[in-house]
Amino acid sequence: MPLQDWFLTAEERANPVSGLPVWTTGNLAEPLIHGAAYFDRLVDEVQALGPGDHLFFTDWRGDPDQRLRPDGPTVAQLFAQAAQRGVVVKGLIWRSHLDVLAYSEAENRDLSETISAAGGEVLLDQRVRRGGSHHQKLVVLRHPDAPERDIAFAGGIDLCHSRRDDADHHGDPQPVQMSPRYGPTPPWHDVQLAVRGPVVGALDTLFRERWTDPMPLDSENPMAYLRDRLRGADLRPDPLPEQPADPPPCGPHQIQVLRTYPAVRPRYSFAPDGERTVARGYTKAVRRARRLIYLEDQYLWSAEVADLFAHALRDNPDLHLVAVVPRHPDVDGRLALPPNMVGREQALSLCERAAPDRVHVFDVENRSGDPVYVHAKVCVVDDVWASVGSDNFNRRSWTHDSELSCAVLDETRDQREPTDPAGQGDGARVFARDLRLRLWREHLDRDPDGADDADLLDPADAVAAVTAAADALQRWYDGGQVGERPPGRLRPHRPERLPWFTRAWALPVYRLVYDPDGRPLRARLAGTW
Repeated sequence: MPLQDWFLTAEERANPVSGLPVWTTGNLAEPLIHGAAYFDRLVDEVQALGPGDHLFFTDWRGDPDQRLRPDGPTVAQLFAQAAQRGVVVKGLIWRSHLDVLAYSEAENRDLSETISAAGGEVLLDQRVRRGGSHHQKLVVLRHPDAPERDIAFAGGIDLCHSRRDDADHHGDPQPVQMSPRYGPTPPWHDVQLAVRGPVVGALDTLFRERWTDPMPLDSENPMAYLRDRLRGADLRPDPLPEQPADPPPCGPHQIQVLRTYPAVRPRYSFAPDGERTVARGYTKAVRRARRLIYLEDQYLWSAEVADLFAHALRDNPDLHLVAVVPRHPDVDGRLALPPNMVGREQALSLCERAAPDRVHVFDVENRSGDPVYVHAKVCVVDDVWASVGSDNFNRRSWTHDSELSCAVLDETRDQREPTDPAGQGDGARVFARDLRLRLWREHLDRDPDGADDADLLDPADAVAAVTAAADALQRWYDGGQVGERPPGRLRPHRPERLPWFTRAWALPVYRLVYDPDGRPLRARLAGTW
């Protein structure tokens, strides 16, 4: 299988200034499903770091008191203790909007100051487009004297409250404030990748490009600059240690690092016109889809993204789109809720018009019937190409905020029938198929070891099975919950239709504020990424 059939070429990446490789081979990628699994692994790996090792991280939100295990350590304790042992700890956290707007300015600042006081250096980074954010969630751990131990974590899970949940979905005892529909400890579904091999060097490069960018950290934010000067904040990143050579090959996974950076002034030194490889990478993979696109996403609400799926559905009569999304937006209120709803309504309507019988959208609940907030950003195409990242399926993530995703192609063919579900000769691949099956087993209450996978392998059978389970659960609710609750946690997603007068104001607010466009003008006019 030529990698360029699925991965972007250097020309298609369209950012020759960056030092990021086009793709890497010889890697080992492992999905860590749910924050409890990720946090537990992170503690083990960070505690194994010694003097001279490197710990680099980026995040959208960091809560210093977030416990990574039930009895700790907290995020601040784990990283500060590493710095005290002589580990080189460097971090870039989005400066964030104010806490009164339900963001995390104080939390991010506290984490920065706590780790920096212990000997690390964590900077608040506002080098974003106006109204944008740094949304990448990345931890890179390097062992210069033992590169075979290097590991990185990338995906959708922030180092903050509400993320430490598991497959039972009772929520994190340290919650963030959300819509009351999710209860006092919102159940939370998420995915992170642990990666080893040469891709760790690529992710190290990604961090270094942001760290060494000469643009001021508080670009175009004079109030933040004044506050920083009054607090004596660190506004100048210190030099990083020399970058180690890439770790040796260790597995069968080829990984392409995809990113979003907006077009900004002053320009990023590593992406003068921005970078939209997330959008381009997904576009290339979706256009190659023939039988099944599986998504888990927090938003899925842009017409431009939905149009990509609609074209694929119209062009391929055997293609199904299966998406798992949150039942409710994470916010509530007469002003905040409608813009969050109108975009998804518009996007799903566009897809359903293209193929009403082949678009299947579900939301998730736990076994107690409480809705689960889906924060994962996962895509699997024909059990061949898979991606896990920080980016949502919306225009903001594809053009406006900084984002990071890892697309994976496995050299190992999956021998379970059908061995080539798309019929293009690529063959199903172990990583992509196993990722989809692990997620579906949980959602359908199937054997976690795969004993009940027979009807989940062929795309048509799989769609029928997941649809039947969701419909059965919905009928149980519609019938007054009489008798035993059917197995499974998916229900058909039924978005509320907004009245026309609400749509009239919510739609422009959604497009301008919630889902802005960060492309250069020429790309907007051409309708390209």
